[in-house]
Amino acid sequence: MLYGFLGLAVGLVIGFFAARYFFKKNLQKNPPINEKMIRAMFMEMGRKPNETQIKRIMKSINDQYK
Repeated sequence: MLYGFLGLAVGLVIGFFAARYFFKKNLQKNPPINEKMIRAMFMEMGRKPNETQIKRIMKSINDQYK
């Protein structure tokens, strides 16, 4: 019975870190927002974005997931 609880605890820890690793890797490959979406948001607010603003926002989003 002790081995069962020990195995369950080790499995949960390994599963947690594996899921976290794969989730971060997936977010880096497929970000939830891209430059086209940022341009659309700016246009909806009535502003014309320039490239430096878009690059700055994308960098802050990408830094958040690392």
